[in-house]
Amino acid sequence: MQASGDQKRNFRSRLIGYNRTMSTPAIILLVLATVVAMEGVAWASHKYIMHGFGWAWHRDHHEPHDKLLEKNDLFAIFGAAMSISMFVIGSPMIMGADVWEPGTWIGLGILFYGIIYTLVHDGLVHQRYFRWVPRRGYAKRLVQAHKLHHATIGKEGGVSFGFVFARDPAKLKAELKAQREAGVAVVREALAD
Repeated sequence: MQASGDQKRNFRSRLIGYNRTMSTPAIILLVLATVVAMEGVAWASHKYIMHGFGWAWHRDHHEPHDKLLEKNDLFAIFGAAMSISMFVIGSPMIMGADVWEPGTWIGLGILFYGIIYTLVHDGLVHQRYFRWVPRRGYAKRLVQAHKLHHATIGKEGGVSFGFVFARDPAKLKAELKAQREAGVAVVREALAD
């Protein structure tokens, strides 16, 4: 005898203590929206925290070194804490009747963004995990945009504070030039022309 959808849901409800109320398309949309929103969170955090009061941790990321880890890696703890917090809020085992189901899916979106960030920023751009230099396409644009971010000396000025969405490198170069001419940023000699 085949179990009906209601019987399966009732079994799952008894097993884990709650019924999922969000539809699968809503869950997918929320996870994707969270990944996109996290790029905005990362951009603002990078510009105003890492290049602001968090510069003491972020500085070593902008300076040459041969260490496996950087102080800058400590910022990942905050992303993990955000994801874990949302998983907790969405967990019926922890929150009981106060569970907020979207928390699980927001936590998953933050986790996915963290994985994308690690692969793109640390892996592709900074070559910490693998060696591949893209010669064309969006991957090349990502690398160029982030290299232009690192073209400034110090925390002042700069361009391209996002990690996944990269603007046109020609526009970023023009913006850096304008910042240098206005005295806002000190630009490395290779890009000073």
